[in-house]
Amino acid sequence: MIPLPVLEEITDRSGIAPRIELLLPIGVRARQLLVRTLLLGMLIVLADHRPAHLTRVHQALTTLPEDDQRRLGVIADWKHGPHRLTYRQTERTFGLVVDALARDIPDGLPSARLQRLCDDLLEASIPEEFKDASTSLAVDWTDVETFSRPPSRGTSDCADPEASWGHRSGGGPGQDSELFFGYYPSAATMMREEHGPPVPEMARRMTVCSCRHDPARALVPVLTAMPAAGIPLGDILSDSGYAHRDADAWALPLRQSGAELIQDLHPLDRGPRGTHHGAIIANGNLYCPATPTMLLELAPLARDATPEQADAHDQQTAETARYKLGRITSDDADGYHRVACPAATGKIRCPLRPTSMTLDRDRPEILTPPEHPPACCQQQTITVPPDVAAKTRQKHDYPSKSHRRSYARRTGAERTFSTAKDPASNNIAHGWTRLMGLTPITLWLACLLAVRNQRILTAWDARQAGDARRAAAGLPPKTRRRRRKTLASPAAAAPP
Repeated sequence: MIPLPVLEEITDRSGIAPRIELLLPIGVRARQLLVRTLLLGMLIVLADHRPAHLTRVHQALTTLPEDDQRRLGVIADWKHGPHRLTYRQTERTFGLVVDALARDIPDGLPSARLQRLCDDLLEASIPEEFKDASTSLAVDWTDVETFSRPPSRGTSDCADPEASWGHRSGGGPGQDSELFFGYYPSAATMMREEHGPPVPEMARRMTVCSCRHDPARALVPVLTAMPAAGIPLGDILSDSGYAHRDADAWALPLRQSGAELIQDLHPLDRGPRGTHHGAIIANGNLYCPATPTMLLELAPLARDATPEQADAHDQQTAETARYKLGRITSDDADGYHRVACPAATGKIRCPLRPTSMTLDRDRPEILTPPEHPPACCQQQTITVPPDVAAKTRQKHDYPSKSHRRSYARRTGAERTFSTAKDPASNNIAHGWTRLMGLTPITLWLACLLAVRNQRILTAWDARQAGDARRAAAGLPPKTRRRRRKTLASPAAAAPP
């Protein structure tokens, strides 16, 4: 259980309660339940692993110690004596908040005001000492069902008109995906820097959209707004669901905001994909026209690969890097940069570059150069516009060893939603909340991630204290031993 003072500090530090109060109408009689107290009740419910029901909020507030109830306005002095908060008052205040934060014309996306409030709440749940600990973010989306019944076949009428049909991972054997009726929540989770120390994996940004919208496109404006708030963007770790989007929808806006992409490429985007001035476009880079096709078509390393297979794969990707045209300038204001032939930079030997033939023979050699050399072979450098490999260009060569190790950090985004869906915790399955509509679901999910951040911090502090005790005793830090068994392991261990 998270202490009440911690939840109050998060609420006050975010500053969202007074901003919402200014949006609410002034009635004939003053409301007993203030927005600050309502938010505290929502956080208390989620911190106690209870479902997101307003009845639970009312129960949580009315079971606080009497001093806290009077301080928070749960018990107020009326002209006929003390009055305890009723469920109807809780429902009324929450309804006013939802109406004030919703769009005038609901379209399945959160309003700008609602999104800013969610950003501020999550930012307030991150302690000051960790705000600048890392600029790397791992992104992912998941599914959350609405409590409304789906519309009957051939109609669109239901209790939650903003919800829509979407796809999620199937739960049955051999079932790749299944349909659900609801929304797509997205989250950006803090990850350690590539060569930096570990950091607590706290959710720093989130958003929710209807399934009729693309969750990747819905998350882009949330991420690109972070630099304006004083939070620079570093590595953005994403899977092929984000990388396969159009460049204008995902890659280009993030690069323009200063982010470095580290992503898994969709199978349809891997390998050779056209040419530019004769250079082969493959996996986000430009390669020599004489690059062996086998090297350009390398697939990512399999998860169950042996150490020997990993070493062989790394040697092949290192060989592929020798044929890559080397960047010699950074991007200018318009996104253009220049690259040079690998033979001109001393990475391979090529007869078209006579000076390269004096290099050591441990470098690859082009035995059959193009009969009619293209511009990339004749010119000293070529200009690469931003639209070349705009969707697949990223920080590390794909699928190299450096890319594989850096991309391994992305699993933190999956852990964010796995904890939110944990049946032993706040399981956001069907019936988790009976409130319908994008705005109430977004508010509840923002509070859930803020509470989750506090749980992550508690576990982080416990691990740090444990490591400190082990260090004082002269013991190494405690590590988790990873074991991976293949199908051949039980067979080999079985008696004949």
